[in-house]
Amino acid sequence: MLDNDLKEQLRAYLEKVTHPIELVASVDDSAASQELLGLLRDIESLSPKVSLRTNGDEARKPSFAITRAGTDVSVRFAGIPLGHEFTSLVLALLQVGGHPPKAEPDVIEQVRNLEGEFVFETFMSLSCHSCPDTVQALNLMSVLNPNIKHVAIDGALFQDEVTERQVMAVPTVFLNGQPFDQGRMTIEQIVSRLDTKAAQRDAEKLNAKAPFEVLVVGGGPAGAAAAIYAARKGIRTGVAAERFGGQVLDTMAIENFISVSYTEGPQLASALENHVREYDVDVMNLQRAEALIPATEEGGLIEVRLANGASLKSRTVILSTGARWRNMNVPGEQEYRNKGVTYCPHCDGPLFKGKRVAVIGGGNSGVEAAIDLAGIVEHVTLFEFDSKLRADEVLQRKLRSLPNVKVIVSAQTTEVLGDGNKVTGLAYIDRSNGQSQHVELEGVFVQIGLLPNTEWLKGTLKLTPRGEIEVDARGETSVPGVFAAGDVTTTPYKQIVIAMGDGAKASLSAFDYLIRLPVVEKEEMAA
Repeated sequence: MLDNDLKEQLRAYLEKVTHPIELVASVDDSAASQELLGLLRDIESLSPKVSLRTNGDEARKPSFAITRAGTDVSVRFAGIPLGHEFTSLVLALLQVGGHPPKAEPDVIEQVRNLEGEFVFETFMSLSCHSCPDTVQALNLMSVLNPNIKHVAIDGALFQDEVTERQVMAVPTVFLNGQPFDQGRMTIEQIVSRLDTKAAQRDAEKLNAKAPFEVLVVGGGPAGAAAAIYAARKGIRTGVAAERFGGQVLDTMAIENFISVSYTEGPQLASALENHVREYDVDVMNLQRAEALIPATEEGGLIEVRLANGASLKSRTVILSTGARWRNMNVPGEQEYRNKGVTYCPHCDGPLFKGKRVAVIGGGNSGVEAAIDLAGIVEHVTLFEFDSKLRADEVLQRKLRSLPNVKVIVSAQTTEVLGDGNKVTGLAYIDRSNGQSQHVELEGVFVQIGLLPNTEWLKGTLKLTPRGEIEVDARGETSVPGVFAAGDVTTTPYKQIVIAMGDGAKASLSAFDYLIRLPVVEKEEMAA
């Protein structure tokens, strides 16, 4: 099942196990069950601390539990956790086996103190790069607290259950049988939902922080670079990020990051955060900024107000809040979001196996999505507003070679159609003749670009009509002491490598601004 190189790597990991582990498989005569047994037997053969039983009684087959022998500590998978979920499997083996988890001590304590019974089910797909974070967070919680149970379910393998429970995006999480949330979640995010007093405690801690010299708002490539460059100057640096990694977390293959021939978004995001944490940087994750209050005098403290009611102060601020997927803004889009309308073909594509779908957008992202989906779904219709596709010619040639793809240009999407529960079709206007048309389908993948995250800055500093922050060659904004970097700015070409350079430049500009200010007494900075 596993190749020799992977077996040797896993054998080395299993040497870290301190408590005996029991694998309990629930299987039948299906090919998938035999494949799972092959995987579990390989794992059993790699460590004397791992044993296998095949008499599990779970209704979902194939599935298995990883149990700490003699205890009720366990993690469950319904399916065969390979692909992006192989890392989740390895971590589950280690954590159930007693290897210390990599999580903040206060978060671990918070999980252990949760009261009540929590039964989580996560529907995921093996090709989803957003799912492992959620799966791993809930797995760890089930290891830390016996009142928490979790099973990760491969939606592609349990299609009937996906249809019955109307799962149309992954990851989708149920708690005690009821919908809990959708999308990538960290352990901190999940715990904050369960611990109702967490936000208040967090706000109190943030309000007590001394002012920063550089405060970076946003934790994507631009924000990470800005934080590192500031910290290396030896000045007090903080990062307030809604989710560290930003849009990179939603990116699959990255092949144009110079000196790294291939990586994936979540891996790069993890590397960014690890690099930042090597320095003396105060990282404040899961913090959404809601207002920017400029200083009342040159060199004075700038205030950033957060959604939880807390405020942070700093002598300079670097805005790197990035961008998000652009919506079509047509009737039905929000109503059927995650009920057939989705924005991630890599994550949600397997849920539409054998179905008819649409891709909106004829740029590189749209054409790449159509090519990807064509190998999974029955048929793809790609809609482009312009009279021709805008993707690279090499991608267009590949698209034209696929027999189950149709391209419609000069198409203005007007409505997502549905039956109240799920998408049933798409309405559009043929711009070449003005006629209204509609196509019957079950999924709509939107790939029409990005919007800058600047709504909270309107009226505070100068923005373009598109909402981008106007910056000069040094990353300076229209507000003294406030700089900006990355996709949120007017800098052309929204690329990771450009955002990193922007972040470094903005940080150096902020430092240059600081050293030219009058000397501030320590008492003032502590105020």
